[in-house]
Amino acid sequence: MEQQKNEKSRIKLLFGYYKPYKALFFWDLFFAILGAAVTLVLPLLVRYIMNTVGSLPVSQANAIIFKIGLVMAGLILIQLASRYFITYYGHLMGTYIERDMRDEIFSHYQKLSFAFYDNQKVGHLLSRITSDLFEISELLHHGPEDIIISVIKLTGALIILCQINGKMTLICLGVVLIMLGYALVFNKRMKTAFKENRARIADINSQIEDSLAGIRVVKSFGNEKKEMEKFHQGNERFVSSKRRTYRYMAGYHAGMDAFTTLITVAALISGAYFLTKGSLDTTDLVTFLLYISSFTEPVTKLVNFTEQFQNGYSGYDRFLEMMSIAPDIEDAWDAVSLDHVKGDIRFQEVSFHYGDNQEEVLSHVNLEVKPGEYVALVGTSGAGKTTLCSLIPRFYDVSGGSIYLDGKDIRKIKLKDLRRQIGIVQQDVYLFAGSIMENIRYGKPGAADEEVIRAAKAANAHGFIMEMPEDYDTDIGQRGVKLSGGQKQRLSIARAFLKNPPILIFDEATSALDNESEKVVQESLEKLSKDRTTFVIAHRLSTIRNARRILVLTEEGVAEEGTHQELLEKNGVYARLCRAGL
Repeated sequence: MEQQKNEKSRIKLLFGYYKPYKALFFWDLFFAILGAAVTLVLPLLVRYIMNTVGSLPVSQANAIIFKIGLVMAGLILIQLASRYFITYYGHLMGTYIERDMRDEIFSHYQKLSFAFYDNQKVGHLLSRITSDLFEISELLHHGPEDIIISVIKLTGALIILCQINGKMTLICLGVVLIMLGYALVFNKRMKTAFKENRARIADINSQIEDSLAGIRVVKSFGNEKKEMEKFHQGNERFVSSKRRTYRYMAGYHAGMDAFTTLITVAALISGAYFLTKGSLDTTDLVTFLLYISSFTEPVTKLVNFTEQFQNGYSGYDRFLEMMSIAPDIEDAWDAVSLDHVKGDIRFQEVSFHYGDNQEEVLSHVNLEVKPGEYVALVGTSGAGKTTLCSLIPRFYDVSGGSIYLDGKDIRKIKLKDLRRQIGIVQQDVYLFAGSIMENIRYGKPGAADEEVIRAAKAANAHGFIMEMPEDYDTDIGQRGVKLSGGQKQRLSIARAFLKNPPILIFDEATSALDNESEKVVQESLEKLSKDRTTFVIAHRLSTIRNARRILVLTEEGVAEEGTHQELLEKNGVYARLCRAGL
């Protein structure tokens, strides 16, 4: 009972997507009905001509034939207009719905946290927003009109056929019922196969995305052959699932064609029998045969609809499955706005572990950072430096304890306001395909060109930008592939300058740079961090020697604290790291 209730609510939700296009939907159905009606009327006019016109005088017959010809021409024009409307505007309605659903799922993707993306493949997410939604829109467009057309044609043809000869109709109906049973068996098998196909396509998308994104690594190691082998394996799995699908489809379509022909043969043989018995005349036999296609075609269409339904509804299942994933980080009901921030940050008994993994990355960390203070975080890999900084903008939520910003628990601050106060410069800079101007402006959408240029100058980026072919309008390629590491890092810093946040996080921002680039970037970072609360995750200890406050993180938490000199004198963890050459 509960399952039926859930299924009804899911279908109701699906039909809700028609609401903004109600008028278009009803016009589509109207023209579908009109087109189906025309199909039923035309054979009746043929019957009338054969029954009536042949016995009339030539002049009178010609006049009637001319009038009927005009009526038929008018019906064909109506059929043409109906077909045009449902093909063009019907597909357009499906596209509008697909657009709305894509907006909805993409918006949902934006709300999901880092924890969600840690466990997902981009190819799978892409598959849900492209091929799945296309199948759903095809179902929502073709489904209702196919059902309406089929029901009208089937009902109308059945009534007319019964009036022509009830016994012949029953014979044909018997074959149709066997055909329906056959179709339902094969459709059930195809449903499972379609689901498997979708999963295989998602795997291939994911593998292609991964391989192309890392194409430079592939080529640098000369592993093109290895990538081809991996892709070939995935592709073969896809072929295997498709082979199974096509086996069922072959059985289905071959059987449907055979049954359709069998119905025509049954009508012809039984009609010939009744003709010899004198219970059927030639005109009625011809009319019956004309209506057979109007009788079998909707049956085929209805069965094809079940295939389309399985295809589209399995896509809808996956859509709902994704939409049902609640964001694990969102605004609390009593979250407050935050405009002006001093930058006072306090960690109180903060513990953290990732997802279901109960092993704590941070345990009972207590830390206070005053406004404008420059704090460097050092420690061995896995000590939790990046994790600690990721908790401040709530990329992840603490497992225990609390983090306060200017005395307010960050879980009680609106996410948008909280993250607006924080600028992050990461080691792995992500630049979007587009121009330099667009990428810097990402730090403050709507900023004037003059503001962007000021930010670039502050980040020591203006010089190299002006040497580019089209200076600020230069296209930098996918992920900034046309720029060097130092140039990309300076654009990232320019973005942070433009955002102008009171809190900064530098996540090993210079670790991947050569000495010359590091020097320029370091100068930009120091300029940016002036009078701002700054957290620096240090990969090279040489970059934070002048920091007034260095925190040494270990698996037990903050093990040591002090200046470079003070920590060396303690001869503890920090001193060991220095001696190790970090």
